[in-house]
Amino acid sequence: MASIIIIPIILVMIIGLSGYLVYRFVLYDLFCKRSVNQSLKKYNIKKTPSQIIKEYYDIKGEKISHQEIQNLEKNYRQNEPDQFLIMYDVIRDNQKNKEND
Repeated sequence: MASIIIIPIILVMIIGLSGYLVYRFVLYDLFCKRSVNQSLKKYNIKKTPSQIIKEYYDIKGEKISHQEIQNLEKNYRQNEPDQFLIMYDVIRDNQKNKEND
């Protein structure tokens, strides 16, 4: 008798948990990536987020590996999406200063 109640509850819990995990680790990142790409496209920025990060850290004089760039990109994409625009502004201002010198 108890199995009639417990089995459906366990099935619903498994389905709910797997749905949440798929959303959290797959769909959420895809939505964040899409949002960042739309923001860059909106401001007519033709660089990818990883290019922006690489150039920004080159300007700062720091050498970072490809893996660090990917980790930073994911962190910024999910937690601080406006950071890409800020870094792009720094890159653009640096290029303007070089042209003026």
